[in-house]
Amino acid sequence: MYSIASLHEFRRHLGLTETDPDTDADLRQALEKASHLIESLTQRRFCPTLETRRLTVDAANPRELILSGDLLELTAIESDQGILSKDAVRRLPTRPDLPASVLILKDGAMFSGELRVSGIWGWHDRWTQAWRKSGDVVRNEALNANSTWIQVDDVVGKDQDEISPRFQVGQLLRVDSEYLQVNALDLEGIRLHVLRGTQGTEALSHAAGTPIEIYRAVSAICGSAAQFGGFARK
Repeated sequence: MYSIASLHEFRRHLGLTETDPDTDADLRQALEKASHLIESLTQRRFCPTLETRRLTVDAANPRELILSGDLLELTAIESDQGILSKDAVRRLPTRPDLPASVLILKDGAMFSGELRVSGIWGWHDRWTQAWRKSGDVVRNEALNANSTWIQVDDVVGKDQDEISPRFQVGQLLRVDSEYLQVNALDLEGIRLHVLRGTQGTEALSHAAGTPIEIYRAVSAICGSAAQFGGFARK
């Protein structure tokens, strides 16, 4: 289970320091409970997930495909007759920053039968800005698909938004197309312990020097996760 906010953000919200008796495990459990509560109440996911969903076209309205969730990026749409071109599909709303809730065929054609819609699902109000540059890269000679440690230049340095530490436990990272979750920081070894291939993505090999990006969830949702996490901690 992931958490919407990071452990560092949660500690800062609670006014805790690294020497306070609250253990990381207890705090992470509270954050995970808060994240689950927020998503249950809103019926939305706030961390992006790669997924294929099977959707049945409404026979009464075959010109529109009503999606079963928030679609941030469409990667493929397939029917029993074959793969439909993404260029033939228009998404609503049209703003690339917002997730789509409806797909329409541009030429006025109609959908039919069962469709398999693949893409990145989740909710964000500024999706094109959601992935931020960490200011760091993979420093392993070669990061293979089985490695759980990423060597970096600086664990606690600033990222592109001047946020420090740049890497925090609970963060969602992106390296190429793979999503990874930060589980622990090794300040002495200057490396990150990560869960590979999270959120429906596949663990891949990455070349040295590949940029590492950090996912920034909607700030108001992060704040709510920290606030609810405080209640769950009591």
